[in-house]
Amino acid sequence: MPREITGSVDGTGLRIGIVVARFNAYITERLLAGALLSLREAGVRDEDVTVVRVPGAFEIPLGARELAAGGQVDAVVCLGAVIRGETPHFDFVAKAATEGVSSAMLELSVPMAFGVLTTNTVEQAVERSGEDKANKGAEAVQTAIEMARVRESLRRSLPSGH
Repeated sequence: MPREITGSVDGTGLRIGIVVARFNAYITERLLAGALLSLREAGVRDEDVTVVRVPGAFEIPLGARELAAGGQVDAVVCLGAVIRGETPHFDFVAKAATEGVSSAMLELSVPMAFGVLTTNTVEQAVERSGEDKANKGAEAVQTAIEMARVRESLRRSLPSGH
């Protein structure tokens, strides 16, 4: 039987960082509210949560990288909203945010959950940031917690020096 490593969504004792973009604040504040509620439900104490606000989705990777590099968080939740317009700006910002968060996560070996909406319309963004279980901020929190727990399990089970 192979050994299996999984993570739980119990956030008790974890320190979580949230990087949230101010651009499209109507959407991102809803994502943040969903994330904060999900953290509380998972057992993460308010005093163990750090929220960093950045101008837009393009700036999320640097905020996430610096927050994680400080060693004060076990995982980072990245929240933003990039809504397609009439120019290719959407493509550049969405790609930069995605690749930047991924790069920072791999460089620092700190779990980072990508809760940046990339939608074609404002209506789609509103739907994905609602007050129900479809809130992508809440979903990103669960991903971050699970990956923090997976990381802990891996570090305990792998031989030292690995």
